[in-house]
Amino acid sequence: MKKLVLLIFLALLQLGVQAQQVNMDVFKSMKARSIGPGAMSGRITAIDAVDDNPTTIYAGSASGGLWKSTSGGITWEPIFDNEKVHSIGAISIYQKNPNIIWVGTGEGNPRNSLNMGYGVYRSMDAGKTWQLMGLEKTRAIHRIIVHPDDPNTVFVGAIGSPWGTQEDRGVYKTTDGGKTWKKILYIDNKTGVGEMIMDPNNPNKIFVNMWEHRRYPWFFESGGASSGLYVTQDGGDNWKKLSAEENGLPKGNLGRMGLAISKANSSKVYALIESSKNALYVSEDGGGKFTMINDKAEIGDRPFYYFEIHADPKNENRLYTLYSRVGITEDGGKSFRELLSYSGVHPDHHAWYINPNDPSLLINGNDGGLNVSRDMGKTWFFAEGITVGQFYHINVDNEVPYNVYGGMQDNGSWTGPAYLWRGDGIRNTYWQEVSFGDGFDVVSHPANSRYGYTMSQGGNVSRFDKLTGHNRTIRPTHPDKDVFLRYNWNAAIAQDPHDVNTVYYASQFLHKSTNSGETWEIISPDLTTNDSTKQRQQKTGGLTFDITGAENHTTIIAIAPSPVDKNVIWVGTDDGNLQVTQDGGKTWTNVASKLTGLPKASWIPQVQASKYNAGEVWVIANNYRNNDFTAYAYHSADYGKTFTRIADDSKVWGFTLSIKQDPTEPNLVFLGTEFGLYVSFDKAKTWNKWEHGYPKAVSTYDMTIQEREADLVIGTFGRAIYVLDDIRPLRAFAKNGGKAPAGKITAFPTPDAYQAEIQQPHGERFMASAKYAGENRVFGGRLSYLIQDEKEKLDSLTVKIYTTSGEQIRTLKTLPTKGVNRIIWNLDRKSSAEMTGGWGGGQGGGGRSRGFFEPSGGDALPGTYKVVMEYGGESSETSITVQADPRIQPTLSNLEAKDNFLKKVEALSSEVTATTKKLDEAQKVIDKVNSMVKDLKTDEAKALETAAKDIKKKLDTAREAFTGRKVEGQGIVRNLFPTTMTHLFAPRSYANSSYTSPGATEERLLAHAKEAAAAAIAKVEAFIQGDWKAFEDKVKATPIDLFQNVKK
Repeated sequence: MKKLVLLIFLALLQLGVQAQQVNMDVFKSMKARSIGPGAMSGRITAIDAVDDNPTTIYAGSASGGLWKSTSGGITWEPIFDNEKVHSIGAISIYQKNPNIIWVGTGEGNPRNSLNMGYGVYRSMDAGKTWQLMGLEKTRAIHRIIVHPDDPNTVFVGAIGSPWGTQEDRGVYKTTDGGKTWKKILYIDNKTGVGEMIMDPNNPNKIFVNMWEHRRYPWFFESGGASSGLYVTQDGGDNWKKLSAEENGLPKGNLGRMGLAISKANSSKVYALIESSKNALYVSEDGGGKFTMINDKAEIGDRPFYYFEIHADPKNENRLYTLYSRVGITEDGGKSFRELLSYSGVHPDHHAWYINPNDPSLLINGNDGGLNVSRDMGKTWFFAEGITVGQFYHINVDNEVPYNVYGGMQDNGSWTGPAYLWRGDGIRNTYWQEVSFGDGFDVVSHPANSRYGYTMSQGGNVSRFDKLTGHNRTIRPTHPDKDVFLRYNWNAAIAQDPHDVNTVYYASQFLHKSTNSGETWEIISPDLTTNDSTKQRQQKTGGLTFDITGAENHTTIIAIAPSPVDKNVIWVGTDDGNLQVTQDGGKTWTNVASKLTGLPKASWIPQVQASKYNAGEVWVIANNYRNNDFTAYAYHSADYGKTFTRIADDSKVWGFTLSIKQDPTEPNLVFLGTEFGLYVSFDKAKTWNKWEHGYPKAVSTYDMTIQEREADLVIGTFGRAIYVLDDIRPLRAFAKNGGKAPAGKITAFPTPDAYQAEIQQPHGERFMASAKYAGENRVFGGRLSYLIQDEKEKLDSLTVKIYTTSGEQIRTLKTLPTKGVNRIIWNLDRKSSAEMTGGWGGGQGGGGRSRGFFEPSGGDALPGTYKVVMEYGGESSETSITVQADPRIQPTLSNLEAKDNFLKKVEALSSEVTATTKKLDEAQKVIDKVNSMVKDLKTDEAKALETAAKDIKKKLDTAREAFTGRKVEGQGIVRNLFPTTMTHLFAPRSYANSSYTSPGATEERLLAHAKEAAAAAIAKVEAFIQGDWKAFEDKVKATPIDLFQNVKK
């Protein structure tokens, strides 16, 4: 028995050793790049500005954090990236000290794609730092009001989670700056705050709409007996529920409301009320009695998603209504005209700011971002720097450079470059929309990336042509016209890994096309539960119908064909089924019951079939739509007969959304959750949070790996797209079970590098500040390495680059840091000329570093090079392949001829440099002589000083043999005539600008350079042997008494 216990203990100890967490600081230099796009922003849910200085604006997004502008909306920065959640529901600035800001997390617009929060935060330094102030269980805070005279008195309107019941909702109040909270208005566990406003002239008077609502995975219901309009006159100590009988509100069940009071007249209270007949009501006595004044469609639509009104602070009869459009009334609500329609500014409006000092300044937040008007809505400026796009899916192609594809919530489906060979960053103009609507999966055709498949809501799918913009509708149909195909709002598509023209698509059935979508066949029965009680999409909405297809249920939402066996296909559904076929769809097995611990009817939104084994699969499941925010993820190696749960709340923060196993190193696995990105180096036994260059808590919705370049490409639901370039260092750790490779220095395998021409960017050369550009990849050869050294002061690193024949063509030096580093080689060879200046060979430690200088010569020729890295007496080797620009495809013989020609130019440069060095040394001697005699008064010293002035003029004349005559005077002074140096530069310039072998022009220019150099060198030699030698003799013969002044 003792032996058995000992064996168990040793086994557990060994498991603990193997499952140790990795120190992620090792990878801190590997920062993910935010590539945008910014042209299609994302849902802005809350806006506030400093009233007396409205150039300072704060914008909250549905899932991309809080953003700040101090330039009136021209430039923006995220200021909430280090907090536990990134969904913002409310912002309130204490206007008497705008350094104090309160923020509520969790979105208050309960559509099917909303994100939850984690309490209320406060900043005391204008957003530099944040403190969590409690109310974590509220899930979603829709409104915050800071008392206008007391920053410690704050009212919080918690709408709560729409996915279930909870006690933590209602109105909360603190009077001690958030140390303690009191719930001052609560109805029941299904009713939260739909709206809350304070009388701008009486902070004790607050109106609150308590809204009963519930969202199910298959149905939404707005309104109920618990909904109502409440008012307090004493800061929340006592509340009165307004009624139909006493106060003129509509009879029956009520729903969501929009409320507004103008500071110009507190007696006038507006209430936009959802009921059996939605209408705008107005009270002229401060809320005592309401009258219906407008029930036309112009007041707004879709109350569950947007139902806000805002009164002009200086005109009580001017009111704005926010819905799919924006309406404005000048007659107190009797009639509205459209201020914003479906053009110019993105529709679907959620947030509105009116400056109280200047009501012509308006700031609008919608599903497409933020817009600013300074003329009361006549013209608008789009803030393209807020990159909060919500991507559902992400894919890549294999072009060079490769492109990224994806679809966003309410912002279409797009493609754009992961990096590009242009100056500046990845501008919005480089992105191309391939279809509009709610964008979902976009799949490039593997045989020709000009074409591909793009989706929009409700199962709509087309085949796009990037060149012409043509879209061919290819959504599958059923042979029986009476069969309703249930497509999910976010339907599933998958490219077959074995045949470029075969693609799969899903309703409740699995559809297969072998001709790129022209025709389809159904290869499965209904793979869902087909539960008719969950097929109520035609009745969804509650008091106001919202039948858009968003509640289509019992559908397939994930397809995963095996890359190993073409007959193995996995399917996940939104009602809890996980189906697999091993015979190409003839028979199916539901293995959902093997997903231990997963509640029934959970969603299976992502399934990844392994590239290593036919029976291996990775499964993402989540159940947050049933108010269960637990993390679920699974792995099977036996076709689903058994599963291992690989993620739970003890391992990761947030429910799971995506997973990706590396195609080269099986131990390396990435996991995306609602609140961040994780990486495992031991095949999902342990998870490590990735935060380098990546927001701490962004919803990580989808991932893919560009296999040629080993890039992890991430589609976030809230911060657009990120690229983690070159994950080969992570592979090395995963291959070693998460441990670092041994040795002080480890050189990692390198990605191919390209001798690419770098163009100017599209559009503006000088783009000023308002234009957005995503982060481009650095140019050149990226050489990654690991430094492990306990010394506090590290040694320098030397990188030596050799041809296959063993010739060393480049040396780079840099001072590294501990952990993974990356040095950039500019893909050049060292110059064969002797130079004292020139171009370096690397960024961040190349040609010149801490006194080391190696001048740059011509471009490195295409081919494979050995890279030797030396540090601390140890060395490590890798290799790098340099490719020619694929757009040009020069011949190697021409490039070799050019390089040989450039070496001739460099040889001539060496002769010139040697001669000019003589002049430089002579100048140093003149300076020394002048320094010695400047304070001496002897005749000898004065004569020497005169001689020095004379020889200096002659030296300058000799130097002009190379540089041309110097023109004295102010203004722009250039020597427009040819000089020896311009002659020397010309053949190099001409040869470098060509990919062909140097021809007659280059040879003639080289001959000119040789002739000019010979003449210049001769003049300098004549000066050295004549005037300079005479001066040298005079200096040597002149006695100088340096102690003359001391003796006196």
